[in-house]
Amino acid sequence: MSVQIMINLTIAIIWMFLNNAWTFSGFVSGFIIGLGIVYLLRNFFPDRFYFLGVIAIVKLVVIFLRELVLSSVEVIGQILQPSLKIQPGIFAMDIELKKDWEVTVLSCLITLTPGTLVVDVSPNNKTLYIHAMHLGNVEEAKSDIKNTFEKAIKGVSRS
Repeated sequence: MSVQIMINLTIAIIWMFLNNAWTFSGFVSGFIIGLGIVYLLRNFFPDRFYFLGVIAIVKLVVIFLRELVLSSVEVIGQILQPSLKIQPGIFAMDIELKKDWEVTVLSCLITLTPGTLVVDVSPNNKTLYIHAMHLGNVEEAKSDIKNTFEKAIKGVSRS
C-alpha cells in the first residue's frame, strides 16, 4: 500500500514540475492523475488499491461519529428524565476479528460510545464482555455492533 501512495505522490510532484504549477491546485490535479494511473496499474501490486482502504477508514470514522451522536442523545435523554428508566447489563459478544489491533479498535470504539463499555476481552480475543447502560434486547445490541463497527473494521483490514 505504501508503494502505491509513494508512486501517486511522485506522479503528483512530476505533474507539478512539468506544468510549472507549484500550487495546491497543481498538486491536486497531479494527485488525481496519479490516482488514475495507480488504479490502472492496481493488478501489478500485491495489495489492494490503497484508495479503497482510505475510503474504508473514512466510512469507519463516519459510522463512529453517527453512533457517537445517537448514543449521546440517548444518554442525555436518560439524564434529563426525572426518574431513571434504564436496564443496565453485561453481555458477552463473540467477534470474528482476528488481529489484535482490530480487537483493540473495536473495544475502543465501543468504549468511546456513551452508554457502553468493554469490561473484558477473553484470552483468545474471540469474546468481548460489554456493559450497556440500557440493555433492552441483547441480540439487537450484538447485531448493532456487528453490523456497524465490526463490519467497518473488517472493511479497513481485509482486501
